[in-house]
Amino acid sequence: MTGASDLGLPRLEGDSYDELRAGFALEVPDRFNLAASCVDRHPKNAPALIAVGDDGSVRRYSFGDVARLAGALAGTFRELGLVTGDRVAVQLPQSAEVAITHMAAYKAGLVVVPLSYLFGPDGLSYRLGDSGARVLITDSAGLEKLDGIWGELPDLQHVILTESSRSRDRRILEFDRASSGPTTNTAVTGADDPATLLYTSGTTGRPKGALLPQRTLLGNLSGFCLSHEFFPRDDDLFWSPADWAWAGGLFDALLPTWFCGRCIVSAPIGHFDPEWAYRLMTEHGVRNSFLFPTALKMMRQSGLEPPRDLRLRTVASGGEALGEEILAWGRETLGVTINEFYGQTEANFFVGNCASRWPVRAGSMGRPYPGFDVELQSVEGASVPVGEVGEVVLRTPSPNQFLGYWQLPDATAGKHRGEWLLTGDLARFDEGGYLWFEGRADDIILSAGYRIGPTDIEDCLLRHPAVAMAAVIGVPDPVRTQAIKAYIVLRPGFEPLHELEDALRQHVKARLAAYQYPRQFEFVTELPMTTTGKIRRVELRRLDAARGDQ
Repeated sequence: MTGASDLGLPRLEGDSYDELRAGFALEVPDRFNLAASCVDRHPKNAPALIAVGDDGSVRRYSFGDVARLAGALAGTFRELGLVTGDRVAVQLPQSAEVAITHMAAYKAGLVVVPLSYLFGPDGLSYRLGDSGARVLITDSAGLEKLDGIWGELPDLQHVILTESSRSRDRRILEFDRASSGPTTNTAVTGADDPATLLYTSGTTGRPKGALLPQRTLLGNLSGFCLSHEFFPRDDDLFWSPADWAWAGGLFDALLPTWFCGRCIVSAPIGHFDPEWAYRLMTEHGVRNSFLFPTALKMMRQSGLEPPRDLRLRTVASGGEALGEEILAWGRETLGVTINEFYGQTEANFFVGNCASRWPVRAGSMGRPYPGFDVELQSVEGASVPVGEVGEVVLRTPSPNQFLGYWQLPDATAGKHRGEWLLTGDLARFDEGGYLWFEGRADDIILSAGYRIGPTDIEDCLLRHPAVAMAAVIGVPDPVRTQAIKAYIVLRPGFEPLHELEDALRQHVKARLAAYQYPRQFEFVTELPMTTTGKIRRVELRRLDAARGDQ
């Protein structure tokens, strides 16, 4: 049996895609603990975190600092009566306290429930109640959200505040005091033991808690290291605006960066600001970043030139297809080829790109990363031929797969078909083995006998100089079953005129198939987004349906 201290990076050797797949090896030991692998095994004086505050202040932490603080907080959790498997929730923006909380919970053998800082009382109440979290780490704003709902949460026993509190409520503790006692040894956990309960973004139906095991990080490593061009290099330093409450920020940024023994920057983010992002990356010498598609589009839309001393080596992106225009902008403006990758909360980082080893095909999701067997299947479970659309499925067992949906055995069973994990996403393979995203199964538009995905149309619309953001859905049509409708956010200086609608139709007709052009347009000031930066097409469909019922 191999302990965490013996673990290294996966074997990624070869000058081509086929060589990388053939030579790949990843060890998943029986015993594995995220805190032991991400913090404890690194040199104590090695830099781990640059924490930037709201006021621009900077705090620096070594791996030794994180281990000490996390060990003390883990001891506090035990003193509060928490036992192995209990849930600890954290609702804070990117900060040292978030990272320390994760490491403390893993050290104590507890399960972390990350919560977006943007959740209001309803969203907070549902997730705290469903998870049965016994402790919540938050700030004064989070405490205010508990007013009126704490009584509905019988399992929630304590709140640990990151700020000084004058409350006499014994259930309220202060983070500095909770993480200032003697340190506690890291618990011995199995690779399959639960570690994180991440709630899905809720694009379809009520959010479900995806229970992720300790080994999840190991399953992400091949995709992470390749999407960042054989991370880590000696001078690599990571930052991402992705919220650490989501898989993208946690398992695609913080945890793999620390597993590799490299430093990461944290900075609380409200609304993403391109100028601020450029300044932050330049001031702290950021070399690697995961920038979600909305952030990249906003950076391109801003028209800002990056500072001359920007030192980016790699940029990865995922969540929505980027398309040729954004990729070309990345090469020209950022000086890097953006490596797109694909995954979801239930199974992350199993398809993507590594531009130095296989060519990036603009608009594609990439190819299955080493260590993963991916197919496209019909609803009956048959393999789909090259060029045809099918559901993306992942062969299991796989180290990156989740344990199941929290207290939802039927939903967990529905996520599987035999040995395959079902993603609910539709794509097609080309002759070169690249996957091309066609949309969520419920995003597919059925029009005049065609099955049309929104991604290509949205990408095409974004190439028009008037379009800043675009989202495409299907709306009821008596003849075609569904017609294509586009929601458009315009760039400054353009007006929502009928002439522009005609120009956009011709723009799409000229670049895509004739049946793919939008027949309806609606100009809006913003698009509904999940807290992870994905367009909520389901919200647009609901809005359109409500209007039709009036």
